[in-house]
Amino acid sequence: MGIDMKKVMFMTLFIAAMTVTNASRLKAQSVADVIKELMLDYQKLANMKNTLTHMYDGYGILNRGYNAVKGVSMENFSLHKAFLDAELLVSPAVRAYPRTGDIIRNQSDLLKEYRSVKRRSGSSDLLSYQEKRFSEQVYDKLTQASSDNIDELARVTTDSKLRMTDAERLAAIDRLFLQSQDQLSYLRKFNEQIIKTIRQRQAADSERAALRTLYGIK
Repeated sequence: MGIDMKKVMFMTLFIAAMTVTNASRLKAQSVADVIKELMLDYQKLANMKNTLTHMYDGYGILNRGYNAVKGVSMENFSLHKAFLDAELLVSPAVRAYPRTGDIIRNQSDLLKEYRSVKRRSGSSDLLSYQEKRFSEQVYDKLTQASSDNIDELARVTTDSKLRMTDAERLAAIDRLFLQSQDQLSYLRKFNEQIIKTIRQRQAADSERAALRTLYGIK
């Protein structure tokens, strides 16, 4: 019975010692694990900090780049707008271009010469109704074309009407000048033909009248 008690006491002490030893080992192992985890967490935080730093730097670069691009875009827009606005203004060189006055003179001459011949042909009995009607149609088209030229010239030489460069405005004026020259030239040839026709018929009538008088024909 005594021997058994010794065994029990021995086993109890052994178990207690093992328990203390294991507890110490577990405690030591737990501290090591915690330290290891803390090191890992610290490393993770350091990595995250580096990542955030890179992200911030990247954002800064992107932001500066965006602002730079935005600034260039705004500057280009301002320059472009200023350039376009400038194209709405007529320069003194365009206003003083001599052919502007030539176009106006051509249009004035066309109106005067057409009205003079139109009155003469309209009151003449030597032209048929169809001939008078045709001449009126020609005059209407020429005067309308000439009026259109003056209207376009006014737009080309007036501020805020057309967006054009000086070179484009001068080219437009040259084109209008040539058109006005062609219109005036055509009118003069047409008027000459009408006057020639009237004179020929007047001469024919005079000749017929002379013959009737000569031969006593009534």
